[in-house]
Amino acid sequence: MTRKAKPKTMRGSMGRGRASRLVACAGLVGVLVAGTGCTQRANEGMSPNARSYLSAALDIMEKNSLRRDKVDWPRVRRTAFSLARSAQKPEDTYEAIRFAVNSLNDNHSSFHEPQRAKGEFEAPAKTFDGLQGRSLEGRIGYISLPGVRSEAAFAEYVRQGRAAVAEADRDRACGWVVDLRQEDGGGMWAPLAVLGRVLGDGDVGMFVGPDGKKSVWTVEDGNPRDGEASWGSGAPVAHPDAPVAVLTGKATASAGEAVAIAFRGRPDTRFFGQRTLGLPTGNNAHRLSDGAVLILTEGKDADRTGRIYDGRISPDEEIPDGGRDALEAAKDWLLSQRACR
Repeated sequence: MTRKAKPKTMRGSMGRGRASRLVACAGLVGVLVAGTGCTQRANEGMSPNARSYLSAALDIMEKNSLRRDKVDWPRVRRTAFSLARSAQKPEDTYEAIRFAVNSLNDNHSSFHEPQRAKGEFEAPAKTFDGLQGRSLEGRIGYISLPGVRSEAAFAEYVRQGRAAVAEADRDRACGWVVDLRQEDGGGMWAPLAVLGRVLGDGDVGMFVGPDGKKSVWTVEDGNPRDGEASWGSGAPVAHPDAPVAVLTGKATASAGEAVAIAFRGRPDTRFFGQRTLGLPTGNNAHRLSDGAVLILTEGKDADRTGRIYDGRISPDEEIPDGGRDALEAAKDWLLSQRACR
């Protein structure tokens, strides 16, 4: 499960007046005609293809959403079919699907039309703004990671990221700064594969579903178990148990928050900067028949101790805007650790 994730076959607004009339119809007429009102009338003008497409999307949401037990599904279905009452093609149901996604009220699920989905999740990339590694004064290794959304770019991201880690470790780093202030989401496994040798092997976190079922994030030989075997293990770092300072900020979101959570509970690790955006949940991607993609929030993030995160994540040392630079604070802490004295 991830936003973090590759698709299972891949991962708005609505006028207020129209929406309110449709909801009123769904509520009032449904009572007056004992369940044969709005939904049946909405279906009359739809083609079988459009009806099947919308039904499939709603079924996926009702089966998989993290908040599925808190949604009034009969109302959502009535309103969705009312919105799509004249639909002839799958694309005519998009407004209704967006309405249903918004009704999940999890602030993280989304719907992507085919063209946008193709560009966002399937486009290869050769460069990644913000991905860098360097050796700082005092033999401190510094690695900065941005978010990465396209599955087609994951392998190149891992290759470049591991090369950056190797560059940062060229002086045999005694400690590490992991800068996630630009990690604004996408896939989580590729960033974890980059950082696997710094993070260390073992169970580093988990998703927790609405039924309490856990899906553990495990790093083995420097690579996340749910990542691609083709990424390999990456070169070991000189000191795998070195202290780590993690930097977070307002833009650290979604997969970025998952990566930060993976470092929670790691020995000799401290967090600096600002609170994260507040989307520590796991998403799955569901491709629909025309290539559109539903990204659904299906679990909450938890760290290796089992602590579940819900909202913005605070660092150990919070540094307000205009305050001391988080990187300098992190460096000072690392240089005070025995490994870097």
